Amino acid sequence: MKKLLILNGSHSEIPLIKSAKKLGFYVITTGNAADLIGHAYSDEYHLADFSNLKEILDLSIRLKIDAICSCANDFGAITASYVAEKLSLPGHDTYENTLILHHKDLFKNFALKNRIPTPFAKGFNNYKEALSAIEEFTFPLIVKPVDLTGGKGISRVFSKNDYEKSICLAFSKSPKKRIVVEEFVKGSQHSFSAFIYKEKVVFFFSDNEYSYMNSNLVSTSAAPSTNIKNVSESLLNAIEKIAILLSLADGIFHIQYLYQNGEAKIIEITRRCSGDLYPYPVSKATGYDWAEVIVRAETGMINSDFSRLEQNGFCGRHCIMCSKNGILKTVIINDYILDSIYDKIVWWEKGDIIDNYMVQKLGILCLEYQSMDEMIEKTEKINELVKVIVE
Repeated sequence: MKKLLILNGSHSEIPLIKSAKKLGFYVITTGNAADLIGHAYSDEYHLADFSNLKEILDLSIRLKIDAICSCANDFGAITASYVAEKLSLPGHDTYENTLILHHKDLFKNFALKNRIPTPFAKGFNNYKEALSAIEEFTFPLIVKPVDLTGGKGISRVFSKNDYEKSICLAFSKSPKKRIVVEEFVKGSQHSFSAFIYKEKVVFFFSDNEYSYMNSNLVSTSAAPSTNIKNVSESLLNAIEKIAILLSLADGIFHIQYLYQNGEAKIIEITRRCSGDLYPYPVSKATGYDWAEVIVRAETGMINSDFSRLEQNGFCGRHCIMCSKNGILKTVIINDYILDSIYDKIVWWEKGDIIDNYMVQKLGILCLEYQSMDEMIEKTEKINELVKVIVE
């Protein structure tokens, strides 16, 4: 039986683990948190930091793996490409190209140079240079570490007084000690998850993204995107242009974009599975196991028949989150949303301590709707319909 190393075992990796086992792999998970719920679904677990290139390479050699699959984290995508390149494993871009796409400053430089639609931005690798460049920008701005996801270290900056604090925060959070300063585009946020085969897009899935208390963290999504007809052509052109310029491997290509005045501005790109059970709504919309598509791509087992992949219906997912810290009492799900829930994974228990409500998640609900109107109405009220009681 072939061995597949999946680079974490959180709730987000459960779809990948289950699909990999269905494909016949002996699945090994890793990561530096042994208590994550996804590890229970794998065949074997080894404690190792998936962001540590040498540690994962050494583990891969020792375990004699046949393939490697990223987790739902950019560090995982980078490590998977590094190990795949060193061991000549299939299914991944070169390490250099993976860094270009996943490190925000490198991607911004690449995008602006090649006229990929993205907000104007500039990268910095030292505090003094970033501080002295303030006159080059017009407020408001977004300041980000180049190498983190999930909204970590990101600040919206509206004045010179806030700018210095924001760049200090971003530098302190960035493992590489590099940041990017980006113009703030006021618009709705969306994602566009495509599959590229021989440098052509053969399928895409779009959705609307929503945040709760933390404006830098997506907590809810609903598909399809309300503006997809306006932006699909420009996004498809951008993806295929990038695929050709970088000679990208076949596989997933995920975009986050901002929509403003009829145009899409790309803010992030990843080439790995999106988190929080993202494959489930894609699978619901297509009738095909999206996690299996990803595993096949990252293990060199691509099935070239994409004729069945087409986005239909109305679906999404919701992360159960709190509005404040405290002791968790219960989660109340309103009857109005109950019939829309078709799957879920929850790990909250009464008495849990909520000490970082801005990022803590208590479970994921997978949702299906009968119409676009129902989807939008319920999604916009989702945090009232799924109420977390904290005391």
